[in-house]
Amino acid sequence: MMKYKIVEARAFNIVGLKADANFVTNGQVTSQLARGFMPRLKDIKSLKDPYTLSLQKYEDFNFKNFNPSTSFEKWIGVEVDTFDAIPEDLETLTIPSGNYLVIDFKGSIPEFIKQWQYIHSTWLPKSEFELDHRPHFERLPPSYNPANQDNDEEIWIPIK
Repeated sequence: MMKYKIVEARAFNIVGLKADANFVTNGQVTSQLARGFMPRLKDIKSLKDPYTLSLQKYEDFNFKNFNPSTSFEKWIGVEVDTFDAIPEDLETLTIPSGNYLVIDFKGSIPEFIKQWQYIHSTWLPKSEFELDHRPHFERLPPSYNPANQDNDEEIWIPIK
């Protein structure tokens, strides 16, 4: 049985880098964004916490109509208290308030993909929840390393 919690999130601000991606290019785009963003972390003065966000901003996500080539906006960033003094070449995004389904995940990237597919294809359609049209993201602790076989992260899925 999947363990989860429902979190009522207030609106919050993100600073980071973004690029267009799809489910085929997501790994490569994420890696490129992370390599460009992580060295810039020290330049961000208003960090809310030490977690990095791997964020997907979909135009209209519906797993029933899943198409690997559907594009979305991919972000690597951090939550900040304020948009004051944003380093040059970094972008900003405000995430609207709303409820999130939060799942603690531990494992490798291939295991994450399986879990993500299970949540969207099986668990969510059978649940009382419905996807909301807000960004989806993963909260990654400072210890996160995609090369590790065992990473801890939180999966945040917008629900209504």
